[in-house]
Amino acid sequence: MCGNNMSVPLLAEAVTLSATEKETAVVIFLHGLGDSGHGWADSMMSIRLPYVKYICPHAPRIPVTLNMKMTMPSWFDLMGLSPESPEDEAGIKRAAENIKAIIDHEVKNGIPSNRIILGGFSQGGALSLYTALTCQQQLAGVVGLSCWLPLHKTFPQAASVSGNKGTRILQCHGEMDPMIPVQFGAMTAEKLKTIVSPENITFCTYPGLMHSSCPQEMSAVKDFIQKQLPRV
Repeated sequence: MCGNNMSVPLLAEAVTLSATEKETAVVIFLHGLGDSGHGWADSMMSIRLPYVKYICPHAPRIPVTLNMKMTMPSWFDLMGLSPESPEDEAGIKRAAENIKAIIDHEVKNGIPSNRIILGGFSQGGALSLYTALTCQQQLAGVVGLSCWLPLHKTFPQAASVSGNKGTRILQCHGEMDPMIPVQFGAMTAEKLKTIVSPENITFCTYPGLMHSSCPQEMSAVKDFIQKQLPRV
């Protein structure tokens, strides 16, 4: 593979699972607050397809207002976890540009953007939704697990340049999530239907699941990836 990962800071440190045969597609998956790319790389390993490369970057360490300004891995600052909480607009937009830089890097290295899926869990899922909806590159799909749409009041206007109004989005949420209640996920799905084609939104909920993933959810993610990134 050509190209210099050092020119994209998040890529230089990211956990990358290379394809085991000719690489024709990429999945970029973003972890949640306080986590790292390692855990989700393990999850991707359990559902990997041989022609897909999986990239699990690590968020930078920053002080997080929600956690008494403790420094931890976080894609942007969080002030609260309700739809009306104030938001770190500058940080969200900066984080989205950093993810778009990964997408651009993969495109320059020969993977068309419509062979790239962007996904994430919790804060990472939120950033995935925001990045896709403000990205000019058309992606193959978006996966948002246990998450929300940041800066939701700026949409649909914020998506005016998006190449992803026809892109399929898989949203999954635990029905017993105490951190990001499933109602917040449902509100996000309804908001997304005002931005992209409503028939392209799939919202799955899982009884008994808290703020985590489960085998049934990961099976749905694998099916989505396989459908959106078929072997070529």
